[in-house]
Amino acid sequence: MRAHTGKKPYDCLTCNKSFSRLSTLNDHMRTHTGEKPCVCPICGRSFSQSSSKGRHMKTHTGKSYNYPLCEKGQ
Repeated sequence: MRAHTGKKPYDCLTCNKSFSRLSTLNDHMRTHTGEKPCVCPICGRSFSQSSSKGRHMKTHTGKSYNYPLCEKGQ
């Protein structure tokens, strides 16, 4: 429901961006840590978010594909 109220209680301590969900902050933190747990099974390229990996898969298949969560559960 916070998404509708505009409240963003989760702050990034590195860049001061705020987020309405803790999971979104955790995803964002990968931009600072460089962690890339989502790996393309075809070419091995790594991504910080599963949505980025999904977009990348179009380069191999020409169509989007629903992937299971990253091995880290993100």
